[in-house]
Amino acid sequence: MNLKDLINNNTNDLEFLPIVPLGETEIQEEDKKKLPKELPIIALRNTVLFPNVVLPITVARDKSLQAIEAVQKGDGLIGVLAQKDANNEHPDTDEIYSVGTVAKIIKHIKLPDGNTTLFIMGRMRFEVKKYTQSNPYLKAEVKYLDDKFPKADKEYDAMISSMKDIAERIIQLSPNIQLETGMMLKNIESHSFLIHFIATNLDAKLSEKQQLLEMSDIRERTSQLLTLLQADLQMAELKNEITNKARGEMDKQQREYFLQQQLKSIKDELNEGNEKEISDLRKKGEAKKWNTKTEEVFYKDIEKLERMHPSTPDYSIVYNHAELMLDLPWNEYTTDKYDLKKVMKVMDADHFGMEKIKERILEYLAVLKLKGDMKSPILCFVGPPGIGKTSLAHSIAKAINRTFVRLSLGGVSDESELRGHRKTYIGAMPGRIIQSLKKAKSSNPVFILDEIDKLGKDFKGDPSSAMLEILDPEQNHSFYDNYLETEYDLSKVLFIATANNLSAIPHALRDRLEIINLSGYAIEEKIEIAKKHLIPKQKEAHGLADYKLNFSNTVLQQLIESYTRESGVRELDRKVAGVMRHLAMDVALEKAISPTVKAEVVRTALGRPVYMNDEYASVNIPGIVMGLAWTYVGGDILFIETILSKGKGILTLTGNLGNVMKESATTALSYLKAHSDTYNIPIGRFDETNIHVHVPEGAQPKDGPSAGITMLTSLASAFTGRKVRNRLAMTGEITLRGQVLPVGGIKEKILAAKRSGAKEIILCAQNRSDVEEITPAFIKGLKFHYVTQMKEVLDLALVKK
Repeated sequence: MNLKDLINNNTNDLEFLPIVPLGETEIQEEDKKKLPKELPIIALRNTVLFPNVVLPITVARDKSLQAIEAVQKGDGLIGVLAQKDANNEHPDTDEIYSVGTVAKIIKHIKLPDGNTTLFIMGRMRFEVKKYTQSNPYLKAEVKYLDDKFPKADKEYDAMISSMKDIAERIIQLSPNIQLETGMMLKNIESHSFLIHFIATNLDAKLSEKQQLLEMSDIRERTSQLLTLLQADLQMAELKNEITNKARGEMDKQQREYFLQQQLKSIKDELNEGNEKEISDLRKKGEAKKWNTKTEEVFYKDIEKLERMHPSTPDYSIVYNHAELMLDLPWNEYTTDKYDLKKVMKVMDADHFGMEKIKERILEYLAVLKLKGDMKSPILCFVGPPGIGKTSLAHSIAKAINRTFVRLSLGGVSDESELRGHRKTYIGAMPGRIIQSLKKAKSSNPVFILDEIDKLGKDFKGDPSSAMLEILDPEQNHSFYDNYLETEYDLSKVLFIATANNLSAIPHALRDRLEIINLSGYAIEEKIEIAKKHLIPKQKEAHGLADYKLNFSNTVLQQLIESYTRESGVRELDRKVAGVMRHLAMDVALEKAISPTVKAEVVRTALGRPVYMNDEYASVNIPGIVMGLAWTYVGGDILFIETILSKGKGILTLTGNLGNVMKESATTALSYLKAHSDTYNIPIGRFDETNIHVHVPEGAQPKDGPSAGITMLTSLASAFTGRKVRNRLAMTGEITLRGQVLPVGGIKEKILAAKRSGAKEIILCAQNRSDVEEITPAFIKGLKFHYVTQMKEVLDLALVKK
């Protein structure tokens, strides 16, 4: 059974049917008479159906489905029209072309997604006279149109032949058209079907195809189709030319890439790919000023690189090591300038006060100037935060014309951070000492080891032990870095360490440091620092540099005493910034601001005062004593309270106290029991009284022996009922024999007492020298009592009944 028989018999064995030709060219006259006057109508998108062509279509619209269902119950003929706008989901009758093709449904397939696929065969053209039905589907009264076939002549035959040749050429140039289409084209003998077959497959606009369908004269239709084919051929040839050109360019690039890869492989085999890299390294090495041993290590790397293949993993390791050696400043030094007057001027401009520290630095530089060279001592600035330890080291570097590098040691717990990793490890790097020297580009920088007391320690090693070699003037001339694998001279580096707490530094490391204690600032010093440094800096930072703003000493003193409680000036700097922000807001709002900054402006900007100097002035009951303490942020006052209750002589200590402070309380109680007769305390009272000693601000850890005399005074006051003299502070260690021993941090403690409103201070007689070093103006108004025995303390502190 052939294809024509399949179509005419409408069998169900046909699984796929493309646009195919039929053997007949036109409908017979007897069949024309059987065509109905009214046809159900369906509209197609982007498609024009020509007579005698089989076309697969997918139907999804309800009206079309109902029309097909009605047709299948009848003669199977349906009118097919093209709609003008393909995006219109529900076109009206005026949005559909009036000339179409009557079609016979020859195959009906229902798809799983609910849509229906039809194979329809065009039979004859028609024109809609009028629509007779719109629901549930379109139906129209139609007029059938006959085609006017031309008489055979040479011109028409030439047009048909030319059209077939052009169509075959287009098929050859278009990759999207199947080759079977060209074979079908060759087998078509009917001229009219050839025209309709080509018109159906033509890549043209819908309106142009519709125009072809509406032409009744076959010769005219052929001529118009030939014109469209010529345009399509030109477009196909142009696309093909562009494609071939692009493919040629791509082939050329691929060829060049392939040749480059071959060339690279050949060079790699001959080991010539890294010749330039190695020669560059060798040339740079010749210009370095390194010693024989270092030079030997470098050229060993060069020899290894020459023997190694660049693609091996070890090649990059050796290459990076050689590059590091080239980047390090071997025997490269900056020239020091020892103009001591200039040095003093720079340090005075950058830092107010610190006379002892500045004098020590000048001594060091003076020796260096006279001798010309010396092993640099390791200076360690110890003091509370915010007093200018790091910036002082920066000033030293600037004054003597050395480069400045800073290494923060806070939280460093891995020894390899300082000594470097061995190259056998993946991701190995030199230590931070060597990295910093590489960045400094000098072998004699001023090297800040910031927060040396914050070094950690864990299973990866002890960094503080690694610092022993770095900071020992007898050893650091041959510092060994694990990554560098050779010695580096650190003896010309001026190391300056900073720390807040000296006790946190291991003893062996502390032994290598020259400790320079930096005490906190007095109020008078803070006022000068604010005027010379903080206020100008914050004016510039807040866009007020062009405004004259004057802070009186009284306003600054109020700002310092009421809003800060620190040894340094970091918090003061933040408070000055707060005032400047408030003034900047007033300027931005176009409010008038006074050149003289008054106390009201400070209060408005910062709110109510945070600290009150007379917080315990109103407390005047036995058992409460003001002591003095040293913390990592400087000096502070420490109140000790004692209360008695009936019991069995139990001593309770609260306030987050350390072991040493608890022992001081036990020592004080034992001394008081031993000398109960002296202070008229019945000995039996200790056995029937529970004692509770508390130190306020219980969340803060407290420890140390300096509260010993304060503990004993508080206990004696509670047991005797005698009040402690008002605005009296004290500090000192106690022994069981009643001796008063000296303690440290005297300057910070005295300044804290003055800030808190104390008028008298009891100290050990051996601390007199510490007081004499303080500028007299800073302790004006304070009265000092120097004692050696605890009896003297109680006689001074306790008020007679």
